[in-house]
Amino acid sequence: MFDWKKPTVQMLGRWQPWHDGHTELFKRALQKTGQVCIMYRDVGGVDAGVEGQADNPFQFEEVKAKINEGLAQHGFTDGKEYVVVKVPNIIDISYGRGVGYSFTEHDLGKEIHDISATKIRNEMRVKGELK
Repeated sequence: MFDWKKPTVQMLGRWQPWHDGHTELFKRALQKTGQVCIMYRDVGGVDAGVEGQADNPFQFEEVKAKINEGLAQHGFTDGKEYVVVKVPNIIDISYGRGVGYSFTEHDLGKEIHDISATKIRNEMRVKGELK
């Protein structure tokens, strides 16, 4: 069961759509504390206001379903190892000194880093799966 008081890793993103690269990042994040809060920036259908982030066709419920589906394939359960939370369109995280958390960038290797949600959305459009 997800413990809201336990140290937790945060993953903040648009997840447009959730893909294997996100799953690999989740696995790394999970190793740190045993649970992850996946935060969905509420940008479905709008320009996120950051260069290169204008294409956001998926709404929260679609995104959450794809996250749950993708992680279930690896044996993970919503409400156990992770939760999915909708948050405002956060474009900056400001902090002062000694705030009690850190920022970690994981090198997942070239093959994983080359996975592109932009390419996935374009392929979905070509197949008629997305407008």
